Amino acid sequence: MLSALLLSFVVIFIAELGDKSQLMAMTFALRYRWYVVIGGITVATTVVHLLSVAVGHFLGLSIPTNLIAVIGGIAFVIFGLWTLRGDSLSDDEGQKAGRVTRSAFMAIASAFLLAELGDKTMLATVTLATDHNWIGVWIGSTVGMVAADALAIVLGAVLGKHLPENVIRIGASVLFFVFGVSLMLDGLFPGTAAASIGAVTVIAISAAVITGVILTRRRRAKASLTPDQVTGVHER
Repeated sequence: MLSALLLSFVVIFIAELGDKSQLMAMTFALRYRWYVVIGGITVATTVVHLLSVAVGHFLGLSIPTNLIAVIGGIAFVIFGLWTLRGDSLSDDEGQKAGRVTRSAFMAIASAFLLAELGDKTMLATVTLATDHNWIGVWIGSTVGMVAADALAIVLGAVLGKHLPENVIRIGASVLFFVFGVSLMLDGLFPGTAAASIGAVTVIAISAAVITGVILTRRRRAKASLTPDQVTGVHER
């Protein structure tokens, strides 16, 4: 069991480096407290990898993931819209903060659950469970993935302390849209470059929209200046 645990930890940790899940973890960490993010990831990973070892050890069946990818993509687009809207506190801040935390935990857990179904880390766990102790594979793969994503969470938490709230909110929304479109296109057109093309398209459109908004605000701000203020700006 110990050998299976250590092997699974190393394999999944390495497989997770540079994976979309790390970027997702960093994105969530920009918006929410690190322990909420790590909690959601741990719950989702535990469930997915339990399913993985069951498939590999007991069933030996492959799970069709196209529909799951499409559903996951839709969920990510919803997360993006939710993040873009932002969370406003009412007068009863304590209760509102609690609801936001619970909603964030559920969103994070469900997002990782959907994203990891059919992902390479799940397939790697299935493969490991076919020839090794399933309990060791389950524990090792879960800890390996959480450890890898924890690195991204630390980075996201550090960035979140040095970036303006609007930058974090818009940047996180764009990333969720990228995830969503990529997952949907990957589910609809598996084995093609549709997911990559969709991701690049979303990034390009987002950049154009953000640039347009910035330029429009600058023009409006400049138009609202009085002649004396404009002269003062030029002199400085």
